[in-house]
Amino acid sequence: MNRTVLGTLTPAQFLRRHWQKKPLHVKGALPEIRDRFCAAELRALACREDVESRLVTCTRRRWDVVHGPFRPGPFKQPPGTQWSLLVQGVDLHDEKARALLEQFNFVPYARLDDVMLSLAPPGGGVGPHFDSYDVFLLQVCGRRRWRIGAQRDLRLVDGAPLRILRKFQPQYELEAGPGDLLYLPPQYAHDGIALTECITCSIGFRAPTRQELAAAFLQWLPDALHLEGRYRDPGLAPQADPAAIGRAMVEQAERMLSVRWGRRHVETFLGEYLTEPKPQVWFTAPRRPFAFDAFVKQARKRGIRLSLKTRMLYRGARVFINGESIVMPVHARNAIKALANERGISFWHSRSSWATRTVYEWYRAGYVDLGS
Repeated sequence: MNRTVLGTLTPAQFLRRHWQKKPLHVKGALPEIRDRFCAAELRALACREDVESRLVTCTRRRWDVVHGPFRPGPFKQPPGTQWSLLVQGVDLHDEKARALLEQFNFVPYARLDDVMLSLAPPGGGVGPHFDSYDVFLLQVCGRRRWRIGAQRDLRLVDGAPLRILRKFQPQYELEAGPGDLLYLPPQYAHDGIALTECITCSIGFRAPTRQELAAAFLQWLPDALHLEGRYRDPGLAPQADPAAIGRAMVEQAERMLSVRWGRRHVETFLGEYLTEPKPQVWFTAPRRPFAFDAFVKQARKRGIRLSLKTRMLYRGARVFINGESIVMPVHARNAIKALANERGISFWHSRSSWATRTVYEWYRAGYVDLGS
């Protein structure tokens, strides 16, 4: 049987047996991963202002977190201090990380979040904790010991800058070497300790809380709704207490505020919300962009691809890209959907002038790059 990043399991088998149900440990899932990333690359990324990074330290059971960017050079910590350098969103800056993320596209892009890399010396870790989302932990180099438990007591250490479990109760442990993969469902307690200097890759997934989703939707809604009518009270009668809010006024306001939204509103909001770039992400337009005709010629010859930072999804006739949404004409949908699914097209040959014009505007905005 052919092996994939899931070992001998097919994506369908994994999703049925393990996804949000139980852990999975795959030995040698991706042995070539050890050559993709190195400590020097992580340190360099952690010094950049457009990269989210954190240095987690623990001295005498006291945890601390310092956010980047950091100064170039080695991270010097006092003796007896454990540390881990965490670099978030590596897939936004590194082609190798983006290619790795796409190996997990058996989960829809709408759920994929990012690739985080952590660097730790022997003894380093971020403490026993749990994540509120699914996570794949892929060992890049070095060795790490994982202790794992499906505990119900999820109380956290008071005052800690991280979500450190107060009473960690591991059920079993395993040792991960280069290329090994560990999948953990949400809220599965785990603690990873570096046995040697090591780099661990974390592939995370988006799982907003109901509160987060509702708050974002209510913030988005005013621009999408166009409500008619104005408050009126032609039958107004004198009232004895002028400062009192009358029942009729409350009832009319209640009717005016009974706002209805439909599936179309939810679909549009969700697409724009899921493709909205993170705060530290910005796009750089080409310094000397090709004119339209020259762009078309180059795209046919070299192909096009989405920028590493671009998020692109679609639903029916509507395409979403970096927080924006557009309704696609029928004749443009196949080409645009192919670009969203594959994130790149070797030879752009769409017969839709709308699709080509739209892709050209995305190119000028820095959302799309020409192929190599």
